Amino acid sequence: GEIEALKKAATTLMTAMFAFTAIVPNTPPMAARTPQTPTTSGTPAHKSTSAAPTYDRALLRPTLLKAEAPETYKVKFTTLKGDFVVTVTRAWAPIGADRFYNLARHHFYDRGNFFRVLKNPPFMTQFGLSAYPAVSAAWHNATMKDDPVTQSNQRGFISFATAGPNTRTTQVFINYGDNRRLDAMGFAPFGQVTEGMEVVDQLYGDYGEGAPSGAGPDQEQIEKLGKPYLDKGWPRLDLIISTTVVGAPAPATSKPAAKSRTPAAKNP
Repeated sequence: GEIEALKKAATTLMTAMFAFTAIVPNTPPMAARTPQTPTTSGTPAHKSTSAAPTYDRALLRPTLLKAEAPETYKVKFTTLKGDFVVTVTRAWAPIGADRFYNLARHHFYDRGNFFRVLKNPPFMTQFGLSAYPAVSAAWHNATMKDDPVTQSNQRGFISFATAGPNTRTTQVFINYGDNRRLDAMGFAPFGQVTEGMEVVDQLYGDYGEGAPSGAGPDQEQIEKLGKPYLDKGWPRLDLIISTTVVGAPAPATSKPAAKSRTPAAKNP
C-alpha cells in the first residue's frame, strides 16, 4: 500500500503495477525514468544559483569514467545546511561503489538539488540529477547492472535509485528511517552517512512528493531543463555546493564546458 511507482519493468504486469501505485505516497526511490522533492517549514527561499556551466567535460563521456574505487572511501558533501560525509564500502555493492566514486571525483553532484525529501513519516532524501541538461543527457542511458543486496536500507544508509532491474544510473537516496522493505526490491546500499546525519535531517522537505502525484518537481523536466527549472518553481530546495572524495588525488580535469547545445534526455 505504501509503495508508489518504483519498478517500471518491461513486462505488462510490472507496467500495470506501476500505474496502480503511481499515486501512493512514500514510493520507493525511482530513477529518471522518474524520482522527486523536499523541505523544512519556515526555511527562507534560497536565491537562485544558476550560472554558466562549469562542469568537467569528462562527464559528457560516461564510458570513460570506469576507475575502480578503493575498498573504502569517503565523500564529503558541502550543502546549504552544512557538511555531511558518506563512507563507502566497496564490498557491499562493488558496481554501485565504483559508479559513485567516479561521479563524485568528477563533481557530478555539485550544484544539484535534493529534489525529493520525504520525512513524514521518515522515508528518504533523493538526489543525483545534474544541474546541467547536457550532463543529464549523457548519463540518461548509462545504466549499470544490479549489485546483490548485502546490507539493509536502514537510517543513514545510501543506495542507488532504480526504474527496474539493471537501470541504475546516477540518482541515489539516503534513508531517513527503517526501510528494510526496499531490500527485497533490489535497492543495494553501498555506503552510510558517518558524519553529519543531522545535516541530512535538516534538508528542506515541505514540497513533499514529486509530480505527478505531489507538488514537487517533475524528474523528466529536471533532466531537460536543469537547475533553472528548480530555481523557478521550487526555490527552497537545498543545494549541494560541492563534493570531495576525501584523501583521493583529484582526477585530471578537462576545462569547463561552454554552454552546451546537447539536447536533453528523451523520455523513457
